[in-house]
Amino acid sequence: MPDEVATQVDGSAGLVLDSLRRRMRALFSLYEDAVATMELEQVNHFEREGVLPIAFSLFHIVNMVDGSLMMLTGEAPLWNDEWEARVQPSIGDHGKHRTVEEMVHQRIGNYDEFQAYMSAVFARVESWLANLEPSELTRVVIPRPLPDFVASTYSARVAGEQGITVLDGAECWIYQHGLRHMGEIELARGLVGLGGMTS
Repeated sequence: MPDEVATQVDGSAGLVLDSLRRRMRALFSLYEDAVATMELEQVNHFEREGVLPIAFSLFHIVNMVDGSLMMLTGEAPLWNDEWEARVQPSIGDHGKHRTVEEMVHQRIGNYDEFQAYMSAVFARVESWLANLEPSELTRVVIPRPLPDFVASTYSARVAGEQGITVLDGAECWIYQHGLRHMGEIELARGLVGLGGMTS
């Protein structure tokens, strides 16, 4: 009986991981299509005070995914001084702890280099997921009690009794966070005369 239960658990985890891999590829493909159908002028368009430009949403999510992968794997993020010099953002961080008033000034300087950075970050996530063992999904990456910088986040609401697991982190920090900002990008695309990404 224990062997049968273990097989069922492993099988369920395998299904979840397979779904996560496919959903992550679908999400990343939306971003790839979005950047391929926008010009830098549209990405950096400033609508009005209080409305974040597409440049914010794009740079924020890619830089956050880069950092989130570090939380999940322990490997250093790609973003460094060299990447900053290549991408040339007007604000060199994701802005999570900054105000909207500050981040309305985010602009991307070199669009080609930003796309190279985005592709490199997404490839790292997909490579990690491709090699991830299903049993790793339940590994706790941030145990309870959750630290202050996490306690007010969406992932804290999702976390179970033990804390935030690898699956929680991948779902909240990368997949669901990515969908949230794609929604912002789709809305902002309408402000510059472009259509949405999906029907």
